[in-house]
Amino acid sequence: MSVVADRAPSTPAAPALRQGADARLWAGVRAGTDLTALEADWRELEADALVTPYQAYDWVRPYVETIGRAEGMAFYFVRVEDDRGRLLALFPLVITRRLGTRFAEFIGGKHANYHMALYRPDFAEALDAAATEALLAEVGAAIGRIDALFLTNQPTDWQGIANPPATLASGQSPSRAYKLALEPGDCEGTLRRSMSKHARKKLTTKRNRFAEFGPSELIQARGAAEIERVIETFLAQKAARFAQMGLPDPFATPGIRSFLREGAMGQPGRPPAIELYSLDLSGRSVATYVGAVQGQRFSGMATSFDLDSEAARTSPGEILLVELIKRKCQFGLTMFDLGVGEARYKTTICDDSDELVDTFFPLTAKGRAYAGYSQAKRALKRRIKASPLALKAAQRVLGLLKRRKPVETDD
Repeated sequence: MSVVADRAPSTPAAPALRQGADARLWAGVRAGTDLTALEADWRELEADALVTPYQAYDWVRPYVETIGRAEGMAFYFVRVEDDRGRLLALFPLVITRRLGTRFAEFIGGKHANYHMALYRPDFAEALDAAATEALLAEVGAAIGRIDALFLTNQPTDWQGIANPPATLASGQSPSRAYKLALEPGDCEGTLRRSMSKHARKKLTTKRNRFAEFGPSELIQARGAAEIERVIETFLAQKAARFAQMGLPDPFATPGIRSFLREGAMGQPGRPPAIELYSLDLSGRSVATYVGAVQGQRFSGMATSFDLDSEAARTSPGEILLVELIKRKCQFGLTMFDLGVGEARYKTTICDDSDELVDTFFPLTAKGRAYAGYSQAKRALKRRIKASPLALKAAQRVLGLLKRRKPVETDD
């Protein structure tokens, strides 16, 4: 099946959702594989939809065309339409095969901190648990020949509206995502609110020590040459860090470099969906930061620092992050998140978090069996992450196993 490229005629306003116990909230569900044919409809929906930075068209497109192509991924884009063919929701999905089970999950994997479909706000609000179950069943049927939908790392709500599949969640995700509400124009006030007095004092001490090593500058990579320089530095710093930890480097997989480059270059006339930053000390990058942008939200994807720099002990990555938060605050953004996963610097800087949940929606007996296995595995992972000692031991064992031979994982 392919997605119909023609858009429905524009109307002054979207048709109202039908109400009533027996009313059907959508007219049809269609799956296709042609991303470019969806661009116009996707962008129109995205302008007003509940959407995270990781489901923006300009983030998904380079992912599909680089990492997806390099790894031979199979993508499906599932349209949920009203009776005029207008999008009510859009599910960007990738098909995964594991242990004989074929299931669909949101695009992005570990590179996307938030996994969610795009929804018209009024449509999302109208979906109760029963309607959501019916919708997910139709999404699975539209794709065909899959055993389950595995919707992990979903925010329970977005922009104050409940995320429909999260109401069917099997449990919490192993980690939460940390965030900071920005007060536009009051950068210092934002940090005073979120950081303790002790943490701010400690940061000032680090910044003063850092300044002793020479002049520094936070730069955003914009041109092709600057983007390439920051990507090269970021990947090298990441490789060194994971080698030091004895863990496999997730940024060494095919297509990563091209994905970051394409996302940061963007399309003519549009701001890039991925932004690259470097904290340069005397002209040399000592820390880097990669983030995704959608609307008034900046979402941190990854950070790194130079282990060999003489300034490494002054926490250049943390200094970069605080300066970046100030810059985004000055530019009028209202939310800054540091992504999924526990880290000391996240709890130091952020005063809030997004709870994430997993929804395993089986469509076959095989899907039910694998869903049970995956749910138990992620619950165990959540318990391990709650214990620093258990987490450290698990990372050591995982590093040893992966150096010996590849293993399949769910997350």
